[in-house]
Amino acid sequence: MNRFSGTAFSASLFGILFISVASAEQNSVEGRPPNALQQSPAFEGQTRAPEQKAGVAFDVETILSGLDHPWGMVFLPDGRMLLSDRTTIRIVAEDGAISLPIIGVPTVDTGDQGGVLDLALDPNFSDNNRIFFTFSEPGEKPLTSTAVARATLVEREGQAKLDNLTIIFSQSPKLDSRQHYGGRIAFAQDGNLFVTTGERYVLEGRPQAQALDSLLGKIVRIRPNGSIPADNPFVGNDDVRPEIWSSGHRNVQGAAIHPSTGELWTIEHGPRGGDELNIPQAGKNYGWPIVTYGVEYNGDTIGAGLTQKEGIEQPIYYWDPVIAPSGMVFYNSDAVPEWKGSLFIAGLGGRHIARLTLDGNRVVGEERLLVDLKERFRDVEVGPDGSLYVLTNTRFDGKLLKLTPK
Repeated sequence: MNRFSGTAFSASLFGILFISVASAEQNSVEGRPPNALQQSPAFEGQTRAPEQKAGVAFDVETILSGLDHPWGMVFLPDGRMLLSDRTTIRIVAEDGAISLPIIGVPTVDTGDQGGVLDLALDPNFSDNNRIFFTFSEPGEKPLTSTAVARATLVEREGQAKLDNLTIIFSQSPKLDSRQHYGGRIAFAQDGNLFVTTGERYVLEGRPQAQALDSLLGKIVRIRPNGSIPADNPFVGNDDVRPEIWSSGHRNVQGAAIHPSTGELWTIEHGPRGGDELNIPQAGKNYGWPIVTYGVEYNGDTIGAGLTQKEGIEQPIYYWDPVIAPSGMVFYNSDAVPEWKGSLFIAGLGGRHIARLTLDGNRVVGEERLLVDLKERFRDVEVGPDGSLYVLTNTRFDGKLLKLTPK
């Protein structure tokens, strides 16, 4: 795999790179100037890829509305959907009929960004009916953290319930914060479970993204029962949490397994600038808050203002200004050949769905969909029929949309 390390560029190469990047920006979908004017990408094509439209016309149908900050969704084998909606999980039928809240969801902290977050099915769901979900777990007030639960989904007439619920992961330490929970989960092809976390936004949590005895600002890898895989990168090191897969993350709200390579791809929020697309590797450091392509919300530099440093991995792509990315999905259906191989990303702040054209591990084109709706998009998923399903993140008026190609 082609990786990019934090190697300094010579002055002459920097000049060539600046010219080529400036040329590429002329065709970029992003017309606004970057927040960090003094920063430059580490390699050509790392940001502001040229606009590349797939030319796919589609209809947009509202399947559901009136939701309260919906966050995650996953399709059941029979074509129905599980959907998280703030404090609840519900079942959505193919015709849009929505169930009563499923009984047995644990208490969640609903302050600010909290709630029931992402959902996933056990790879053997057809045999065991087991589901997994992340949520904001309350501790001793006012402390909270990200947690992962697993349970058996039992359907009965009138209302479904969760049986044998177990908390298999609880982020530590808990902090007095209601932000940056991370919270995406993805089953790898080997059956292990990746969980993304955030550094909780507050200054107390920020440096802990670099601390290997903390689970803040990390991607963790666990077995479905919560135990630690023996081949995790830090197993056997008493000074490091063995759950850790990678470190130096800010707030990872998107995660997907590449359908061909089996690698985990993630996307995380930057501050002002610096949203990142990464392919996190075992034991690697992704920089936050030492290295970033963003600046503080007041415009100040973050730390020493570094964008590269030896031993810290570069993102394969970044945005400045941000799109505030959340859910992401690879389009691997044959239903729309023009979309196959694309990576779709839900943009909250960008208020669009980004479609990235990929060449291996490089982003070579970007297209922005649903810009006219001006919605905050939380998650995106591919349905069994090849349609795209999208969640909008609005209090009491969140929507489930279906994009059906014409």
